[in-house]
Amino acid sequence: MEAAPGGLGRCSCAFWLAVVFDVLGLIILLLGVFGNLFFYDFLIYAGAIIIFLSLIWWVFWYTGNIEVAPEELEDDVGLLKKGRGLAGVVRRFSSRLSNGIRNSLRRNGVTRGQGAAPGQAKPRREGGRQVPVVLAMTSHDNVTSVSATVSGETLRAESQAI
Repeated sequence: MEAAPGGLGRCSCAFWLAVVFDVLGLIILLLGVFGNLFFYDFLIYAGAIIIFLSLIWWVFWYTGNIEVAPEELEDDVGLLKKGRGLAGVVRRFSSRLSNGIRNSLRRNGVTRGQGAAPGQAKPRREGGRQVPVVLAMTSHDNVTSVSATVSGETLRAESQAI
């Protein structure tokens, strides 16, 4: 946990990028304010946006230099020994429950991504294999279209059949 030479910390690149963005943004902003240019408003907005973007580099530099002792990280990254107290009991119970559900779904032949979409029937299974479903279709003689009905062709066809 040593600082880099010069006292900038471990993320000196982010530090220098933040400084460059600040200086460049300030120069453009002041040029827009004090320069007698017809596009001064563009320079003012651009300078302000560049200064705002420098905040990203300042946050990277700051968070890259945060030092946390390993003792404080134990709970967050799972270094804490399992099985202590109530948390260990709850963790073991949750693990057993989720493994039991996962294994029962595997035994029934349901795997991830194989279920039917909402509103669709699941494929039929007999003896562990899929069975194709065949639907009986009516003959094409009885089928009429909406446009034929609107134009009156079906009425003429029905009157001739009688």
